[in-house]
Amino acid sequence: MSGAVKIPEAFDREAFLQSLPDQPGIYRFYDAEGGLLYVGKARNLKRRVSSYFQKSGHGPRIAHMVGQIANAEISLVRSEAEALLLENNLIKTQSPRYNILFRDDKSYPYLRISRHASPRISFYRGAVDQRADYFGPFPNGWAVKESIQILQKVFQLRNCTDSSFSNRSRPCLLHQIRRCSAPCVGAISPEAYQSDVRDALAFLRGEHDRVLKNLESKMLAASEALEFEKAATHRDQIGALSRVLQQHSMEGEADLDCDILAVASDGQRTVVNRAMVRGGRHLGDRPYFSQALASGDATLQDDAETLDEALLAFASQTYAEQSPVSVLVVNRAEAAAAISEWLSQREGLRPMRVLHSPPGRRREWLELAVDNARLALMRRAQEQGGARARIRLLVDTLGISLPEDDLGRLWIECFDISHTAGEATQGSCVVFRGEAMQPSEYRRFNVDGITPGDDYAAMRQVMTRRYSDVAELPDLVLVDGGKGQLAQAREVFEQLGHDPGILVGVAKGEGRKVGLERLIFIDGTERALGRDHGALMLIAEIRDEAHRFAITGMRARRAKARTGSVLDDIEGIGPKRRQRLLARFGGLQGLRAASVDDVARVDGISRSLAEQIVQQLRSV
Repeated sequence: MSGAVKIPEAFDREAFLQSLPDQPGIYRFYDAEGGLLYVGKARNLKRRVSSYFQKSGHGPRIAHMVGQIANAEISLVRSEAEALLLENNLIKTQSPRYNILFRDDKSYPYLRISRHASPRISFYRGAVDQRADYFGPFPNGWAVKESIQILQKVFQLRNCTDSSFSNRSRPCLLHQIRRCSAPCVGAISPEAYQSDVRDALAFLRGEHDRVLKNLESKMLAASEALEFEKAATHRDQIGALSRVLQQHSMEGEADLDCDILAVASDGQRTVVNRAMVRGGRHLGDRPYFSQALASGDATLQDDAETLDEALLAFASQTYAEQSPVSVLVVNRAEAAAAISEWLSQREGLRPMRVLHSPPGRRREWLELAVDNARLALMRRAQEQGGARARIRLLVDTLGISLPEDDLGRLWIECFDISHTAGEATQGSCVVFRGEAMQPSEYRRFNVDGITPGDDYAAMRQVMTRRYSDVAELPDLVLVDGGKGQLAQAREVFEQLGHDPGILVGVAKGEGRKVGLERLIFIDGTERALGRDHGALMLIAEIRDEAHRFAITGMRARRAKARTGSVLDDIEGIGPKRRQRLLARFGGLQGLRAASVDDVARVDGISRSLAEQIVQQLRSV
């Protein structure tokens, strides 16, 4: 059983420290406004928590945090490993300001092979299930696409969608260039295609020798049966597979599959570099920077305790619900012991062994991961230095009141309107702050009730909806467009009682060329900064992101309207029947070409309803 002890609002630090038990648990620090500052774990709460207030020499991150503590809570648990599990859950759900946080794995891509009669190979992101075979996660999309290309060259597996597969009458281009065996039109027997799928699965699991021997047996059998064309196909597969194995220099080393974590710090930021080995192939790596540091709240000392904390935090946030491999290699001994203890406490997941000083090739990979972590720190420092310089130039150019040490909190929002000849009008708002774009804060606004194509009315509606009920305004609001759009934004701000001085229009230059944009200010003056001006480069980057975000949203809304509205007008067609129809015929165009008999074969569609659907579609 675990218990919680809440400290009274009038925080008596000395009394609190004296009341702490010599037991494992977690502790939570709060500021004067009740905001959660930090969640930590401890084998001995009294010794660990007391160290924050009784010893000196803390790094700037911890020292800054201790100065803000106004309240605290503790929860008792049975072991340090249980404390780590509870700490991880609280960090994920409450995002304390001073904890070292990393993005989770959900953005990692997978390679997916379905379990149809004719399985499909595809790129996949999201939660895995039992309806397919998944391989990964991969460090980036390039690694997945490279693997798909290899499987297509060697095993010629299909990657077309199910709707396209079901409605093909002749092979596609991939079959002509020998990247697909065309099971869609029966160019390969179901048994032979399934055999290729089994070989592909074995290859992805690292069973390279078995796959090569199997292909050699098929080639010899075809040759003895005088099926020379089939034998040549297997010969080409063996050659392609051998070249792949030689290229990666990993033949016979599938048992080395592992994840490699290397942590490093430059005193200002910390990074954990995760490298992946799958199927005996080193797939590359991916650096993860602490979100707490990325926000510019504090600095991080390059000390052993902080590095171990970062490595443990990353492992606990990454492997809480998955065990992608059985071996984890890390570059710090103390962290390896803590991670190993925590991993042993997880339930329902396969065990993972933690290595600190591995022999052979794994040692080479670990050294490479450490080098790449340091390179990532150098690149990030250069990028942030360049970004900070552009922000400083923008602040100076536009006269924004912002101290030098507060540049990281510059908050910019940018708006754009997009539509196609007045159809599916949508506004976008993108956000820049913390020296980077913040996609999680982007907003889209579906614009209705205006004359189609009236961009001014659309801008007025979007700005009104965005700023009608806000407690705080950005430092700068960019409006993509000329004086007309800016005038609409100004009118909205004045009606809502906001200061219109933060509004700036971004008008396209001659020929819409990038670098020739003009800035239009609220007093009617205009200014062209020049193609290479750092402030204009930053503004153009934000404006282009708003444009991209608006267009993608508009296209999605338009596509939904065009495929859904016609069918929605037919009585008896709801979401499920519409989905079945579009899936069966590969879209609205295929459905228009279908006969009454074809439509009536769809589950849930009677003949009378099929006749009504065909008649309605052909009349539009």
